Amino acid sequence: MTTAGKVLRYSARNLLRSWWVPGYALVFLLLTETLLRFGGGGPRAVGSLLNAVLIVIPLVSVVMGTMFLSGSREFILLLLAQPVGRRSLFAGLYFGVALPLAGAFLAGVGLPVLARGGAGLGLAGVTFAVTGVLLSFVFTALAFFAAARFEDRAKALGTALLGWFAATVLYDGLVLLVVAAFSDWPLETPMLVLTLLNPVDLARVLLLLTFDVAALMGYTGAVFERFFGSGVGIAAALGALALWTTLPFLAGLRGFMRKDF
Repeated sequence: MTTAGKVLRYSARNLLRSWWVPGYALVFLLLTETLLRFGGGGPRAVGSLLNAVLIVIPLVSVVMGTMFLSGSREFILLLLAQPVGRRSLFAGLYFGVALPLAGAFLAGVGLPVLARGGAGLGLAGVTFAVTGVLLSFVFTALAFFAAARFEDRAKALGTALLGWFAATVLYDGLVLLVVAAFSDWPLETPMLVLTLLNPVDLARVLLLLTFDVAALMGYTGAVFERFFGSGVGIAAALGALALWTTLPFLAGLRGFMRKDF
């Protein structure tokens, strides 16, 4: 087994032994089961989970990722004293957090759905699962970037939480401000760019396109659908979310390589 694989297994095992990851999965399981039982059907129940996915997954990912990497200093020092490459170590630590978080989300949402034979979700259910997994990877990467950038744990956590708050709360206010200030100008292209610059907005548009809820999509979602159509739009959003994972991961790796332990 490679070094990254060994570190991944050790990190994931430690997380699974704590109550955080099982509790995280249990929250989604109870919420999904309740909505499926009393929410009136699979698509409607999963649609009700949108806000939880767009807020809770990024929040838990940034907190868990930052605290894990910042709290692993002694473990990192021990491994770096051995013939272990920093790239392999960073990758193992990252996937050792991101994979358990993504797996906990899939278990919490997937078990109640599978118990009902898929609950009539089909492609929408697959897209919903993939989007939740990608958000876990995106915000874990952002957390690792913050933790690698700042030595102080409080500063790293504060930076990661600020990024979460900006993406989930402040960004929509910025979009509305741009729409109000430049309402007399053609805004299709700028709004598309603004959508691509926020992973949470991308995830929201992707999910609403999949569930075909045009009335709830808002301005950015309508522009996204108009320019790309549902099929191409979904592919573009998934690609952009993958890019949002890669860039913070590489930035965090660069900081980790330069960090003086």
